[in-house]
Amino acid sequence: MRTIRVLTGMLVATVIVTAIQAPVARATQSSGTSLVLATGPFTTVDVPGATATRLFGINDWGVAVGRYESAGRTHGFVRSATGELASIDFPGAGFTVAGALNNRGDIVGWYSLPGSPIRHGFLLQDGRFTTFDPPGSTFTNALGINDRGDIVGRFCVNSVCREPGSGDFHGFLLRDAEYTTLDVPGSIETNAWKSNDRGEIAGGFGTAGGVPQLFVLENGEFNTFPIPTGLALSEDNGGINARGDIVGRYCDASPCRIGPFGHGFVISGGVLTTIDIPGAAGNGTFGINNRREVVGGYFDAGGVLHGYVMQLETRGNQP
Repeated sequence: MRTIRVLTGMLVATVIVTAIQAPVARATQSSGTSLVLATGPFTTVDVPGATATRLFGINDWGVAVGRYESAGRTHGFVRSATGELASIDFPGAGFTVAGALNNRGDIVGWYSLPGSPIRHGFLLQDGRFTTFDPPGSTFTNALGINDRGDIVGRFCVNSVCREPGSGDFHGFLLRDAEYTTLDVPGSIETNAWKSNDRGEIAGGFGTAGGVPQLFVLENGEFNTFPIPTGLALSEDNGGINARGDIVGRYCDASPCRIGPFGHGFVISGGVLTTIDIPGAAGNGTFGINNRREVVGGYFDAGGVLHGYVMQLETRGNQP
C-alpha cells in the first residue's frame, strides 16, 4: 500500500475496532434479478476520545477519510488500510471535514473559520492546502474527487443555508480550474456526491412535492431514477465506483434528513441491498471503492455515532 500523505504534526492514534461476521443486509429485487451483492464482515471505527465518528470516502488502497467531534470541535481525519489515524485540520479553522480522496491520496473536504458561518472547500495535495468556492458560494461541501482530479460537491449562495434536502443547494463540478453548476432539470435542489474515474457523477436531487431521487450524470446527460424501494432518499451524501455501484442512505418515511435513523444501501445491477448494522438505531453508507469496500456511519442504541468499513461480498454472475 502507498503511504498516505498528511501534514507534519497531525495526531496519530490507534483505532478502536470491532469485527462482526454476521450478515446484516436484506435485498430488494427488481425484474426478477437475483441477488448479486451481500454484506460481509465490518469494522467499527472510532477516533479515540471522540464523541462521534463517521467515514465518507474510501479509495482502492483501502484508505478512508471522514470527520470526528471531540471537545466541541469537528476535525477531519484519514484512516490507513491498517487502521492508523491522522487528524486533518485546515490551518486556522475551527471546523474541518475530510469528504473524499482519490487513489493518489489527494483529499477534499470543507472548513470554516472560527466565528464564521461560511464554509469553504479545500484540496489537500502533497501536504499543501488549497481553498476554493464556486462563485457566490456561502456554503461549499466538496464531497468527491476522482483520479483525474475532478472535484464535485454542492454549494449554496443564501445568507443562511439549511441542511441538504431543504431546497438550498446546487451541485458543482470543478475541472481544470473551471466550475460547472449541476442542476437536474426540474429540480429544486441538486447534490453531487462523487465522481468515478469514468467521469460519471452520482448524487441526489429533489423536486417540488416529489420524493428525492438519484441521478447519474454521464457525457453531459442526467439519468434519473428513484431508489427501488420507492422510499425516501437522503440527499446528503453517497458514492459511486467505476463499476457503477451506487451507495447512499434512505429512510422509511419522508423527509429523510440528517439524524439517527435510516438505512444504508448499495445498488448494483439494478438490485438494491439494504445495509443495516446489527443493533443500530440507524445508519448510512457514503463511499464505495472498486473492491466494493464501503464506508459510512451508524448510531448505536445509546445514540453514539460510529464510523464503519465493510467488505461487500459478490454472489451470482455480477462482474
